[in-house]
Amino acid sequence: MSWTTTTDPKAFIAAAGAFLRADPAANSVILTRLETMLEQSSGEELLGYRHPVDGVFMHTPPYPAALTAMPDAAATELADTLAALDRPIPGVNGDTRACEAFAAAWAQRTGAAAHVHRRMRLHRLDALVPPDPMPSGAAVVAGTEHRNVVVAWYEAFAAEIDEPSGDVRPAVDDRLAYGGITLWIDGGEPVSLAGRTRSVAGMARVAPVYTPPEYRGRGYGAAATVAVTRAAIDDGLRDLLLYTDLANPTSNRLYARLGYKPVEDIVSLTFDG
Repeated sequence: MSWTTTTDPKAFIAAAGAFLRADPAANSVILTRLETMLEQSSGEELLGYRHPVDGVFMHTPPYPAALTAMPDAAATELADTLAALDRPIPGVNGDTRACEAFAAAWAQRTGAAAHVHRRMRLHRLDALVPPDPMPSGAAVVAGTEHRNVVVAWYEAFAAEIDEPSGDVRPAVDDRLAYGGITLWIDGGEPVSLAGRTRSVAGMARVAPVYTPPEYRGRGYGAAATVAVTRAAIDDGLRDLLLYTDLANPTSNRLYARLGYKPVEDIVSLTFDG
């Protein structure tokens, strides 16, 4: 068995697409990113699969590499492959066992120590339960006229959750192009944002959800999440997913009240040294 790497999303989908679609919820991050790459690729992404396909990874700098579930041996071999490519890997996220096996092998090869950056929980919509009462205001699909505020809020969200700094404008423009951002408007002003990934394999993921600090505590984030969820349901999607930070009990309680149920936990590790 060996790992094959490529920068061509079409070739990667032809080889590993069936593996990813066999568990679209667990593999939603890679699947939805692939849909974006088909429309707009930075050219810096690296994709890989082990043949016969029993594990997949994706690395989009400056972010950690995303790993699917895979045998321990596959994670160890992946560390060998990426170390041989001399590709800087700031961390990994995804299936906990795969990430831990990769981190152990990566430490042996590079001397880099792994630290838990975040533990997350994947949720799937069971039945939508809107807040009662809903806050004042209404939802609108963001357009180009909202680009500046959306860019600012994407940057603020990334800083708040300690994501690597980078240019968010391509991601925002991509979302705006397919109606993937919903704003909650109150008093004529945007007060909260909820995004939705491209749909693939009958599912999409709600992300990000952001409310500026001055507007929090009024139910705007819940309202924006309900609006984007309803729109996805109206579009015929079978599965609506989202991730929460396990260290944030407020968001976990919120999404539980809205009807999202836990599916699995994953981990994000960062490498030092």
